[in-house]
Amino acid sequence: MPTISELFVYPIKSCAGIALSEARLLATGLEYDRNWMITDPDGTMLTQRAYPRMALIRVEIGEQDLIVRAPEMPELRTPLDAARLHAAPNVDTKVWRDAAHGLDTGDQAAAWFTEFLGVPARLLRFNPARERIVDPGYTASTGGATTFFADGFPLLVVGQASLDDLNARLNGKGAPSIPIDRFRPNIVLSGLDAYEEDYLETLSADVAANGGASDDPPIELRLVKLCTRCPMPTIDQARGAPDPAWPNEPTDTMLGYRANPHFHGAVTFGNNALVARGAGACLRVGQQVEAQLGFAD
Repeated sequence: MPTISELFVYPIKSCAGIALSEARLLATGLEYDRNWMITDPDGTMLTQRAYPRMALIRVEIGEQDLIVRAPEMPELRTPLDAARLHAAPNVDTKVWRDAAHGLDTGDQAAAWFTEFLGVPARLLRFNPARERIVDPGYTASTGGATTFFADGFPLLVVGQASLDDLNARLNGKGAPSIPIDRFRPNIVLSGLDAYEEDYLETLSADVAANGGASDDPPIELRLVKLCTRCPMPTIDQARGAPDPAWPNEPTDTMLGYRANPHFHGAVTFGNNALVARGAGACLRVGQQVEAQLGFAD
């Protein structure tokens, strides 16, 4: 039976993630995942695709604040609770083509990100009074879904065996192995065959039977769309830049066997998921999940 081997949240979109032993599941994804986003002063999102140094921005979830650190920068704190952003300006923004709505976290945060990135920048907190609707073309099975500043879906699921297979291919051409953080998953599963997550229809778990609270609801995730990959996996998350010896890996290797004709030849790795049941329950590393395969186009 598949087992959750790792859990990650990425509080600030495109910045470093946090590995967790357990994470609360919300309808929008894991708690605190992509609740914040860096933009330019006009509200246009900034990502590692153009600013790879964002990988060096690391965060910690404190008791009341999100704690932000980066090399040679002072510590920055911003409230976890959006209600503490008193009279914060509302900012209409976009995640790619989707409308999203943020609260400006203030001039101190703006100055911090501007100094570190070397371009004018602001930090937005997703406005909890608003919703961002997931593409309805993928949400019929759940009757709709919402998310915050994620690229398009509440969760990303990746199988450990898929990474192991990719690393074997990289090693076979002399390139070094890469860690899972290149692909920024929320849930990593062991116990699957390589790329078996491509064919999963649902993941479910009885939380109480796996050591969770007795009143936690059963969990059901619906896997709805393979994740198409941009060049961002080429960025070494520890250095905030591509590996100078292998600047186009793993994309070059993946183009040889993961280019998907259903997505106009784009490389796919991982599967996006919606929360069908279980909002409020906790996912835990070591928790077993039941997987149901589906082979529809």
